[in-house]
Amino acid sequence: MRTHAIAAELPDAGALLRAARIIRAAGVRHWDVYSPYPIAGMDEAMGLTASPLGRLAFFGGLAGFLGATSLQFATTAFLYPLDAGGMPNGIQSLPVLFPIIFESTILAAALITVFGMFLLSRLPRLHHPLFDWHRFRGVSNDKFFLVLETGDPNYSEQALRELLASCGGAQISPVYEDE
Repeated sequence: MRTHAIAAELPDAGALLRAARIIRAAGVRHWDVYSPYPIAGMDEAMGLTASPLGRLAFFGGLAGFLGATSLQFATTAFLYPLDAGGMPNGIQSLPVLFPIIFESTILAAALITVFGMFLLSRLPRLHHPLFDWHRFRGVSNDKFFLVLETGDPNYSEQALRELLASCGGAQISPVYEDE
């Protein structure tokens, strides 16, 4: 079996937060923390930045807005300029077209946001190797874990074990992948 990561159990949220700062300062790049509830300050301790999902939603909405506006304007002003019921043609017809422009903006922003969320979080992933680790079952109740993945460029099992032990980690053990 191939090793996926080295994991350690920590006693409480404060210890996990301190360990996250130590791991980040040590230069480890592929790692994660797991706890039964959100921990204030953990994003900063892990060095996480803002998600690009907001920008994706904005540009998706902008694309929907521009697409609907240009399609309707081109249709009413140039391709089929009909004088039906006194509706104006050209730029004067835009107020009538606002509902479709608004709905297209929302639809495009929502679709880009959903698909962007799936891509950024690497979903769908139907199984994760941590689910097979017997100690990980307690993460939803009262356990705190710090996991260092083997995909890190500076991966050395012995050095990372010593680093986890110096952070206060207990029950340090490898997590294996199914092959």
